[in-house]
Amino acid sequence: MQHKLPILGILILLAASLPLLAEDSTRVGGYSIHHATLTTDTLAPDIAKAYGITRSPNRGMINISLIKEQAGTTGTATAAKVQVNLKRLTGQREEVEMREIREESAIYYIGVFGVVTGEKVAFDIQVTPEGAAEPFKTTTSGEFYGR
Repeated sequence: MQHKLPILGILILLAASLPLLAEDSTRVGGYSIHHATLTTDTLAPDIAKAYGITRSPNRGMINISLIKEQAGTTGTATAAKVQVNLKRLTGQREEVEMREIREESAIYYIGVFGVVTGEKVAFDIQVTPEGAAEPFKTTTSGEFYGR
């Protein structure tokens, strides 16, 4: 089995490239929902290949993780049903297909979508932790500029 670099590592490496990466989090109901957006051309070629992601300044990516807060720790990654809908300034809406990635103790949900350089996109995010009846809702936005 081919070794894949962790998505968390991708985001840490990209953090030095701000504002290419926009990361934020929302605390709700004993959880933290972490969400980050970027253009896929900022991914290293080997990482993009490992995850089957096309690198392009015209492809945006959203990464979401759900962490159950636990006192005295950094929390625990939690599986969830994740739904993301984006809204463009033109009013166009679309659902972003999300896929789950599990690596060691981490769980991430990533989705890729088309963007135009300089485009600002708003996201409505619903995260339902495994075993929960109701989703947590949050919003974020991203402005997409390739390298």
